[in-house]
Amino acid sequence: MSELRETYDVCVVGAGHAGCEAALACARLGFETVIFTVSVDSIALMPCNPNIGGTSKGHLVREIDALGGEMGKNIDKTFIQSKMLNKSKGPAVHSLRAQADKAEYSRAMRKVLESQDHLTIKQAEVCELLVEEMQETSSDSVSRRIVGLKTFTGTVYECKTVILCTGTYLKARCLCGEAITYTGPNGLQAANHLTDSLLELGIEMRRFKTGTPARMDRRSLDLDRMEEQFGDEKVIPFSFSTDPDEVQIDQVSCYLTYTNEQTHDIIRANLDRSPIYAGVIEGTGPRYCPSIEDKVVKFSDKDRHQVFIEPEGLHTNEMYVSGMSSSLPEDVQLAMYRTVPGMEHCKMVRNAYAIEYDCIDPKQLYPTLEFKSIRGLFSGGQFNGSSGYEEAAAQGLIAGINASLSMQGKEQIVLDRSQAYIGVLIDDLVTKDNFEPYRMMTSRAEYRLLLRQDNADLRLRQIGYEVGLVSEQLYKAVLCKREQIDAEVFRLKNTVVGASKWIQEFLSAHESAPLKTGVTLAELICRPELTYETIADIDLERMPLPDDVVEQVEIEIKYEGYIERQLKQVEHYKKMEKKKIPADLDYNEVGSLRLEARQKLIAYKPVSVGQASRISGVSPADISVLLVYLESSRKKTDR
Repeated sequence: MSELRETYDVCVVGAGHAGCEAALACARLGFETVIFTVSVDSIALMPCNPNIGGTSKGHLVREIDALGGEMGKNIDKTFIQSKMLNKSKGPAVHSLRAQADKAEYSRAMRKVLESQDHLTIKQAEVCELLVEEMQETSSDSVSRRIVGLKTFTGTVYECKTVILCTGTYLKARCLCGEAITYTGPNGLQAANHLTDSLLELGIEMRRFKTGTPARMDRRSLDLDRMEEQFGDEKVIPFSFSTDPDEVQIDQVSCYLTYTNEQTHDIIRANLDRSPIYAGVIEGTGPRYCPSIEDKVVKFSDKDRHQVFIEPEGLHTNEMYVSGMSSSLPEDVQLAMYRTVPGMEHCKMVRNAYAIEYDCIDPKQLYPTLEFKSIRGLFSGGQFNGSSGYEEAAAQGLIAGINASLSMQGKEQIVLDRSQAYIGVLIDDLVTKDNFEPYRMMTSRAEYRLLLRQDNADLRLRQIGYEVGLVSEQLYKAVLCKREQIDAEVFRLKNTVVGASKWIQEFLSAHESAPLKTGVTLAELICRPELTYETIADIDLERMPLPDDVVEQVEIEIKYEGYIERQLKQVEHYKKMEKKKIPADLDYNEVGSLRLEARQKLIAYKPVSVGQASRISGVSPADISVLLVYLESSRKKTDR
């Protein structure tokens, strides 16, 4: 029989949140793209929590949108509750979180993919990558490049680029006590063959695990015994291109309850039946999203833990039990859940379970998310050792953009740590030792006052436009926004009010100190008790401005000193990032490097001195040695 062969520019393996963004980016940039999934019904599936965003994750979604990605637009179409988190704190940690209608989110994203030109969806299991050796024209060395892949049924897909976004499906198995099923999430087919092909290509694999709580039948819960949690009165959309008026909808409620000592006693008494503590689970789980067993053991001083009951959609009775993921046996699960107030008579629709899967050690990747050892092979998402839908989508988008730029012969983009949370995420993955699923947090971003969720468009729209994913209309809109902000800040800094009686009366009414001399309106806004809105009565020249412009004006004025300080820190950081390290540098020739540093530098192959400085085991003294060596080499080359 003749072998069936098809040809595409790009093959994307996996149609989760990373795969969707990667495939859409490539197709929208004009490349013939095919996306593979083990089930077409699992496109953009939310196998765990039914929400998008949250602390720091909301920043990622805003950045995805600013670059021309789809996640923000999709959640704006399908959310059922929305809240801006951390509003009592500073703007650096404000983060949007939206509860999704799980089925609608997946259905809406599938419709986007199905409607996209140059994009083909294929239900098939990819089992082998096809790689060929190639002679480098500039040297005698031989490198490898991707030329295609093969599915389980034997069809060969020839292509220029492959993007791996396999999520939690590689050799997956789900555990619920002693019961083990060799499937992916939600009982979907696992991908059992690709790992062997990756190992044959010399790619280092890891075994990670994550977990998900049970789903309950709403009718079996006493929600009146729980604390009702409402959405924001005024909804802010995720996407900068969504009309805010379109997202002002009637929202559903979530509910808060707590575990107690009875819950914890049941868990402690059955730890020997937990696959985690019985040694059955091989993979490493996420430290920042622990199972309820881990919480009870590691935080034994706490007499209760929060449990959020969240609806999975408008057309289902399933409720998600957030905060109580578990791999305990079904009988133990039911017993512990029934000790929680409001859940005394709960009925489980789906058991909680843990899932183990294969992923890679991401130090094998460049910051562009291309494999160092195989040209044209990119990867994104949980396959790179991260956790979360948002982290996955961000990587998928960058992988898709860089795969496209690579095929165009253009320089690939790298967002650095001072530009975006996406830059922090990817830099942490490819630079630091990650022995557990990586989760994005605001504390990981050194320049988080600059990387706020509210200014993602101002930071990244230009990059999305230059890449080709952002329209000229949207780009001009953000340029206009920037001009309005600058003009208003300038006006406020140059508008002086004096110590007249009516100004003093205004200040007294707002419990603000009286004036002894004239001050600018900007100086008044800097006072904690005053805002741009409250000084409107004494700002006689004010013209109406959009809400998002006003927000930026107030932040830039109130936090000007802090922002300037971070900008100076960024200047120093940029100098280190600009000091590039030759790809063929032999670290064995760099004298005085400590052995550990030499081994780490050889393993990670950093692209810049800045990246080298962030590798664990590389000290400031090692960086000084490296800088001296690079400068000496440069001078020799210049002679």
